[in-house]
Amino acid sequence: MAWISEKTAANELKSQSAKVHRRDLETLLERQKAIEEKVKGSGRLNRFATDIRLMFSLIRDYWQGNYRAVPWKTIAAVAGALLYVMNPLDLIPDLILGIGFIDDAGVVALCLKLAESDLHRYAAWKELQETPEGSTITD
Repeated sequence: MAWISEKTAANELKSQSAKVHRRDLETLLERQKAIEEKVKGSGRLNRFATDIRLMFSLIRDYWQGNYRAVPWKTIAAVAGALLYVMNPLDLIPDLILGIGFIDDAGVVALCLKLAESDLHRYAAWKELQETPEGSTITD
């Protein structure tokens, strides 16, 4: 976050998260492919591609009622960060070549930092759900 301060990223994330409503989760899920394409096309955001897929997975499982062991503030922060990425006319417009995605990367990085423990718990839960029944996990 060298080009954008953590305070600025925090203000942007807080502002976006405060506006998140449950209905926004469905909109995000509908736009997932477009957001992932945007991330793939940006060097600064591309490093977060795996984390962003995990964030979408969390939103989807929360939306579908499969996973609710997460506070709303984490869901709002994750959704807020993804909505921020979706907005091309944010703090630094995405159209500005070379620096347009710096603020997006800063907001995503801060969200990951703030929601790290909840995302780790979710990832562990998700892994258990994907383990075939009756099998054991070995080293």
